[in-house]
Amino acid sequence: MNYYLGIDCGGTFIKGALFDEMGKMISVVRQNVEVISEQAGYAERDMTQLWNMCAEVIRQVIAKSTLDPNVIKGVGISAQGKGAFLLDKQHQPLGRAILSSDQRSIDIVKQWQEQNIPQQLYPITRQTLWTGHPVSILRWIKEHQLERYAKIGAVLMSHDYLRFCLTGELYCEETNISESNLYNMATGKYDESLATLLGIEDIFDKLPPIISPDHIAGFVTQDAAMKTGLVVGTPVVGGLFDVVSTALCAGLDDETTLNVVLGTWSVVSGITDTIDATKQLPFVYGRYAQQHKYIVHEASPTSSGNLEWFVKQWNLNYDQINQSIATLPAAESSVFFIPFLYGSNAGLGMKAGFYGMQSYHTQPHLLQAIYEGVLFSLMYHLERMFVRFPQVNVLRITGGPTKSDVWMQMLADLTGMRLEIPATEETGCLGAALMAMQADNINLSEINILGEQVKHVFPNQANFQNYQDKYQRYKKLVEVLKALH
Repeated sequence: MNYYLGIDCGGTFIKGALFDEMGKMISVVRQNVEVISEQAGYAERDMTQLWNMCAEVIRQVIAKSTLDPNVIKGVGISAQGKGAFLLDKQHQPLGRAILSSDQRSIDIVKQWQEQNIPQQLYPITRQTLWTGHPVSILRWIKEHQLERYAKIGAVLMSHDYLRFCLTGELYCEETNISESNLYNMATGKYDESLATLLGIEDIFDKLPPIISPDHIAGFVTQDAAMKTGLVVGTPVVGGLFDVVSTALCAGLDDETTLNVVLGTWSVVSGITDTIDATKQLPFVYGRYAQQHKYIVHEASPTSSGNLEWFVKQWNLNYDQINQSIATLPAAESSVFFIPFLYGSNAGLGMKAGFYGMQSYHTQPHLLQAIYEGVLFSLMYHLERMFVRFPQVNVLRITGGPTKSDVWMQMLADLTGMRLEIPATEETGCLGAALMAMQADNINLSEINILGEQVKHVFPNQANFQNYQDKYQRYKKLVEVLKALH
């Protein structure tokens, strides 16, 4: 039996998992990874520390498996998208990485919006334009840290950087770089006119070659082998944008099912063969793990990260939260929570908060409002995605909140749709490992990606109207706050 290593570098954790060639997970190790936020709107990561943590996770997951490293036949990396991991001309980290949740470039993005730059980009890139894109970050560095900008030798994203640390080879992986606003969706190549339009044309020659997810990018070096416990020469593939990895592990293969990811971000994804240019909404398209397919998705950092913040402040556990919310009537509280602690899908710079509290409300009412607010923000994305995918009849859900029966029932009742919750664990790691398997000529169609048992959650139609009514009030509240902001 051969084995494959998948690494998942997300907003909160870096994880490593080993899988056999049937997709069965043998061992997994998770380690919290720090986001440095020393100023309002900043979200950074120490690149050297990240690589050291990644190497340690790999070493631990091999040890935990008790496998001989020689049976590990490939490595793949899945990671959060966007942001900027910069190397200097000697290929050393150039300061801290700037993550996709960083908002320092907000004034630049607002200026671009006033100049109708997003409308000029969209027909070429099929991307919206916001603060977490590498182009926004690079323009901010050019305007505020010109000396650092002049030292840039390579522009990477997080899994590109970790792959470089393992192999010494520089590439940008296609599912991620296709959503950078530097990539022409029609040609499948970088487009210098995009960089020129955004005023960063001088970084165009700093963009490494593009590589497909399942192509071998390089092989584990002697130095990386010593740090990780991997064998010198182990192949490392391009890897995946984590949204693509999750969609792959959700088994999306037609336009009747959407994948909903509830993590630090709320992400709704669908798979299609075509770019539909007739739709008025600017849907975000990216290259998918399978050739000639696109992933379409809506996303915002308005998900369960909001709950994590309150759990930390109040020192709660999840069983307590679910038990307390289960005692309350569905959608009857007057309390609303706007889940914009880490960003908004309603307007740049909008903030989080509660509204509607009265003296008789208790902590469970606030927790219920957090659950509702996260789903109401998700519903904004779902409504837009239903325009692009009108035949959807199933939502396939992944992410930490799937462990909460209360939260999942709430989502089913709000949407009126059947939910499917795959049994597969660690979809980021599995998706990355699947790309390593495919590079090793394993037929992925023979692997039960969804796991042994899919859990079904059916809507309680008696609650549907209550949730819809409260959702409409939520939207009105957001519009009022938008005007105030």
